[in-house]
Amino acid sequence: MLNHTQYLHKDSDAWVTFVHGAGGSSSVWYKQVREFKKHFNVLLLDLRGHGDSKASIKNAFNDIYTFDAITDDILEVIDYLKIEKSHFIGISLGTILIRNLAEKHPHRVESMVLGGAIMKLGFQSQVLMRLGTIFKSIVPYLWLYKFFAFVIMPHSNHRESRLLFVREAKKLYQNEFVRWFRLTSEINPLLRLFRTADIKIPTLYVMGGEDYLFLPSVKKIVQKHSLCSLVTVEHCGHVVNVEQPQIFNQLVIGYVSDFNS
Repeated sequence: MLNHTQYLHKDSDAWVTFVHGAGGSSSVWYKQVREFKKHFNVLLLDLRGHGDSKASIKNAFNDIYTFDAITDDILEVIDYLKIEKSHFIGISLGTILIRNLAEKHPHRVESMVLGGAIMKLGFQSQVLMRLGTIFKSIVPYLWLYKFFAFVIMPHSNHRESRLLFVREAKKLYQNEFVRWFRLTSEINPLLRLFRTADIKIPTLYVMGGEDYLFLPSVKKIVQKHSLCSLVTVEHCGHVVNVEQPQIFNQLVIGYVSDFNS
């Protein structure tokens, strides 16, 4: 089972589950935990092979990771903790996992907050993925990860986010990075489904105004799908919860609280 930490609230019945991105860990939410646990029950987890969720014996010889399998990892934790329904908050690739969980188990999802949401890979993103595919088994993965982090978060005010993700990525092994990178082979059909299917679950997109790779596609989705809204945080890049934590916390706590008022 994934490594996880829960903070129980003495009065609230509402659960908030945080899902980090590829190469990160639950530590990327360190600017959220203190505030969120004042209002809700909080669940943090480390995805497969990340943080303190070391690869299990059953996965040690399994080179093929799928979005469904990793989504099932999350479901296993909330089943174990007997959480019937939760609000899910994700960042970057974590938003894909949350959206996939909502697609397959909509009755378990109260609402979704998708920060730095990845809903389409544009031309530049496709080029990045192609380069990664070519060099993933040749170049040390940390070099690739640093390059990707700089392309996605290029500005000086994105530096803290870049350093945080690179620091966490150092805890991965080369084989683990390659397994996760192979997920890109199934990402385009999945994102196409997400853009097409309106699952009618309340969704708040929180995007940085400087998240030039992923913001345009989110703007289009919000125009087409019901129960969706978008907040764009100016002078902010991909990892909104790290770069602008006060704005992120205020927005999201207010959004989730409205469901329990």
